[in-house]
Amino acid sequence: MSGAQAGLTISVFLACAVESVEALTIVLAVGTTRSWRSAMIGVGAALGALAVVIAVLGPALTSLPIDVLRIVVGGLLLIFGLQWLRKAILRAAGMKSLHDEIGIFRSETAAAGSAGATAGRFDGYAFTISFKGVLLEGLEVAFIVLTFGANQHDIPLAALAAAIAAALVAAAGFAARTPLARVPENSMKFAVGVMLSSFGMFWGAEGAGASWPGGDAALLAIVPATLGLSLGMGAWLRRSRVRIYGPVQPGEG
Repeated sequence: MSGAQAGLTISVFLACAVESVEALTIVLAVGTTRSWRSAMIGVGAALGALAVVIAVLGPALTSLPIDVLRIVVGGLLLIFGLQWLRKAILRAAGMKSLHDEIGIFRSETAAAGSAGATAGRFDGYAFTISFKGVLLEGLEVAFIVLTFGANQHDIPLAALAAAIAAALVAAAGFAARTPLARVPENSMKFAVGVMLSSFGMFWGAEGAGASWPGGDAALLAIVPATLGLSLGMGAWLRRSRVRIYGPVQPGEG
C-alpha cells in the first residue's frame, strides 16, 4: 500500500467513524424511545440512497481528465477539510462547545418522546428521523469516499474503509445501547480536518500544474505543517479569549 493509499484509508476511516458516532446517537434515541423496527428501516433506506450516490457519481468523477479531477477533488477536500478544521480549532480555543453525544442523545430522546403515539406497526417519526440523520451524516462521508477514491482510482478501497468504520461503530453502539461518549470524537475531527485540508492542498496544486518536491513524500511535510499551524492558531485564540473574557469555563462555547 502506497503512502497516498494509506492516507486515503486513514482519512476515510476516521471521517466515517466520526459521522457514524453522530448518526448512531440519533438512531439509538428514536429506536429506544419509539420503534426499533421503523428506525432500522430508516437506516436501511438511507444506506441504500448513499450507495446509489456513490455508484452514480463514482464513474462520472473517474472519467474526468487527471488534472481536472485533481482540481475538483482538491477543491472539495479543502471545502470539507477547512470546515472541519475551523470548528476543531474553535473547540480547542474554547470558543465553541465540545461535541457532547450524551447531551444530543437526551435532546433527541426528549423530542421523540413528545412526538406523540403512532398508529400501527410502522412509526413514521422513527423512520424519518433515522433516515434523515444517517443520510445527512453519510452524505459528507460519501463525498469524501468519492473524492479520495476517484483521485487514487480506488473507490472500492475508500468505500471499504468507510464500511469497516461504520460497522465497528454500529456494533459497539448497539452492543452497549448507549451513545459512544468515550470516543475521542473532537480529537478525531481535528485529525480529519488536518488530513482533508492537507490532501486538498496537495492534489489541488498538482491539478493546477504545480510539482511538489519529492512527489507524494511532500505530504510528510504538508500534514505536520498543517497540524502545527492549526494547533498554533488554537492556542493563540485561547490566549486571546482568556485575556479578554477570563478563563474558559467547562461547557462554554
